[in-house]
Amino acid sequence: MKSLARILPFLARTLAGLALTLAGLLLITFIIGRVMPIDPVVAIVGDKASAETYAAAREKLGLDQPMPVQFLRYIGGVVKGDLGTSSVSNRPVIEEIGRVFPATIELATLGILIGIAFGIPLGIYAAFKQNRWQDHLVRFVALFGYSMPVFWLGLIGLLVLYAGLGWVGGPGRISVAYRYSVPVWSGFMLIDTLRVGNLDAFRNALSHIILPASLIGYYAMAYLARMTRAFMIEELGKEYITAARIKGASEARVLWKHALPNILVPLVTIIALSYGLLLEGTVLIETVFSWPGLGLYITNGLFAADMPAVLGGTFIVGLCFVLLNKSSEIAYAFLDPRTER
Repeated sequence: MKSLARILPFLARTLAGLALTLAGLLLITFIIGRVMPIDPVVAIVGDKASAETYAAAREKLGLDQPMPVQFLRYIGGVVKGDLGTSSVSNRPVIEEIGRVFPATIELATLGILIGIAFGIPLGIYAAFKQNRWQDHLVRFVALFGYSMPVFWLGLIGLLVLYAGLGWVGGPGRISVAYRYSVPVWSGFMLIDTLRVGNLDAFRNALSHIILPASLIGYYAMAYLARMTRAFMIEELGKEYITAARIKGASEARVLWKHALPNILVPLVTIIALSYGLLLEGTVLIETVFSWPGLGLYITNGLFAADMPAVLGGTFIVGLCFVLLNKSSEIAYAFLDPRTER
C-alpha cells in the first residue's frame, strides 16, 4: 500500500504534464496551420471559384470565426479523433494516417532494433578501449553515420546494392507481383505476409525494407554508440568501479554487472528519443525509397497544398514524441529507485 501511495502521485503528475504538453502541441500545430502561406479554402475550391463559393467554403471550414473559437473547435475535433478532411482525397485525415502510419512504424522499429543491437555494444567496447585505436575507430564510424545526409546514403545504396548488385529490393514495400496477394491485416507487411504463410512475399518484403531500415538503423547506432560511450566512461571513473577492481572483479564483470545496469536509466531515455527521431526522420528515407509511410504522406500533402493532411501528420509525429518521452520518464522512475516519485 505504501508503494502504491508513492506511485499514484507520480502518475498523477505525469498525466498532468502529459495533458499540458499535448495542449501546447495542439496550440503550436494550430498556429502553424494559420501562418502557413497556403489558403486551405483555395486548395479546396480552386483559385477560379466565385466569391460566393469561396465564402461558403470558408464558413463551412469555420475560418470565419474568431481565432479562439477556431482553436476550441480544433481541440474538440482532435479529442474526437477528427483531424480534418483531406482537400485532395476528400477523405478523413485520420483514416489516411491509419493507412500509412504502420509502414513508418515498421521501418522505424526495425531501424531502432538495428541501432540498439550494434550501437550499445560498440559504445561499451569503445569506452573499455578508451583512447586506443579501437575507440578511435568506433568514434569515426559513429561520427560518419551521424553526419552524413541519410538521403545521400539512400541514393548511393540504391545505386550500388539495388541497381548494381541486385542484393536488395528496390523502392516501395513489396514488388507489384506480390502486392495484391497479401491482404492487409495489421498494416505491417512482414507480419501480414507471415500471417498468410506466403514466404516468397515475406522474403520480397524483407528485401525491400532491409536497406532503408539499415540506413536509419546506422543513424540510430551512431547516436547510441556515442551516448553509450560517454555514459560508460563516466561510470567507469567512479569509486565503486575502482573498489570492484581492487576486490579482484574481472573487467567483464565490472562492465556487465556493475557499470551497465547503472547506465540503463539514461539509455532508456536516449533510446526513446532516438525512436521518436526515426519516426520523424523517415521523411527523407521514405521519399528516396518511395516508402508509403507517414513521411511520404506529409511530403505529398505539402506539394499538393493539403494542409489538413500536413497538420494531421505533424500532430501525430509530435504526439509520438510526447508519448515516448513520457514513457521514458515512467520507465526512468521504475528503473532507478532513487528517483523521486
